[in-house]
Order: sequence, then structure tokens, then C-alpha cells
Amino acid sequence: MNTLINGAPCDTISVNDRGLLYGDGVFRTLLLRKGKVLQWHRHYACLFKDCNAIYLQCPPESLLYGELERLVQDAQDGVIKIIVTRGSAQRGYAPAPHPVATRILNLSPLPAYSEAFSTSGIRLHLCQLRLGQQPRLAGVKHLNRLENVLAAAEWDDPDIAEGLLLDESGYVIEAVRSNIFMVKNGDLITPDLSRCGVSGVQRERLIEWAAQQGVKCKIMDVPLDDLLAADEIFLVNSVIGLWPVRELPGYHCEHHPVAQVIQDWLAHDSN
Repeated sequence: MNTLINGAPCDTISVNDRGLLYGDGVFRTLLLRKGKVLQWHRHYACLFKDCNAIYLQCPPESLLYGELERLVQDAQDGVIKIIVTRGSAQRGYAPAPHPVATRILNLSPLPAYSEAFSTSGIRLHLCQLRLGQQPRLAGVKHLNRLENVLAAAEWDDPDIAEGLLLDESGYVIEAVRSNIFMVKNGDLITPDLSRCGVSGVQRERLIEWAAQQGVKCKIMDVPLDDLLAADEIFLVNSVIGLWPVRELPGYHCEHHPVAQVIQDWLAHDSN
């Protein structure tokens, strides 16, 4: 059993489901390690917030977690994806007055990333696609990820692990499937996501870590030239943990001392 839909083993949804028709829903991606779902409460809090942002009733935490336990009961490691859509409805953009959400929980194997991505760092492609600005949806992990799909199609070099995304104004926002941080003169800097982009759980954790450690963390607009002048650049998400950036056009870095400290902390803090 690797997929539950509304609590039942299944791998199909209605052709009238609004998640399929319009991308009308939200999702979260979690890591399963040694039989434990990592950062569950944080992920649920983000799921709840994202549901509220699109006026979708979020399933109760106890219901979702109970289904998660059933999904992973015989597994040790893997990637869990939780999707909540506005459910099935008649055609037309306007949502039904009393929608019944669809819950989709899926467990898949851990991706086989090269160990060098974590140790030596990655090459980063500078995407030509520019993210559109929509403050109403900024930060929300909604199901319409077509921008990311098109950006990920820009390269097929296996040595390039990720793509860097800028917005229409030329500011750095994120990578295709991860959040981005830079280090400059001992300060952490991460892009402002108030106009577009996705705010991930690992980004939230790092901002909190910086406050606890007395490290200045600035959330601000980051022009590309500023990123290229950084002392270090690294990417984070809940599946990869942390990948230092070794190279992108106009930037090269072999040493990542701050990233290494944070990487070690992430590896040992699963709460």
C-alpha cells in the first residue's frame, strides 16, 4: 500500500476533482526516516495555513496523522506527499458552496541523489523562466506548479542538480524545488517571498535556528549580482536537507563552512 485516497488504498481520483481540473489544492512533502515521519507538526501547520490561504477546509490533524501511520506502518524510509484538493464538483471555476476535500497520501522511495551533492556541492542552472508575481498565493505550496515544470525542463545535464529561479523584476526567489540562502560577511540572507515563491519548512527552521544562535538572518530582495557576490550559497528542502552550491554561471565556491555547520545541525535535529 503506497497511496491512500480519503483513507482507502487507491490510486485513482475522479475526473471531476478540482485538483486535477484547476490545480485547486495544496500539498506538502515530508521525509520518513527509520519509520519516523520527520517534522510532522511543522508540516501540518504549513498545510493548515496554505489551506486557509485558498479558503479550503484543512482535514483535522488527527485524521491525517492516523492515515499517515497506516501508510508507513511497514516502511522505514521514503518520501511522503500529502495533497488536499477541493474535491469533485460540477464544471466551472467557482467552487461549490460546501466542498468535500479530497485527501491523497502517497509514499515513494527515497531519491538516489549523489552523496557529492551534500559534501562537495552542486552545479546550479540559471533558469530563463521568470516567476510571475501573485502576492495572494505567495509562499503557498499550491498544486499549480507549471512554472516549476517548465523551468526543470530547461536542462538535462545530470551534473546540474537544481535550477535558480528569478522573478519578473530580476530578483532571486528560490530554486525549482528548494529554498535558497546565501552567506555574506557572516550574515544569512534569504529572499523575500511576499510576491511569489514557496515557503518551505526547512527555510522556516533555518530562520529559527539563526535567531537561537544569534546569527543575523535577513529576509530581503536579493538581486542576482548580490547572490553572485556571496561568500556561500546553499539550498534546503525537507527531502535533500542542505546542498551547498559549488557553481552557477558567474559564481564558484569550493568551501562552505557555514553550510557545513547548518548541515550537521539539520542531520541531528529531527524535531
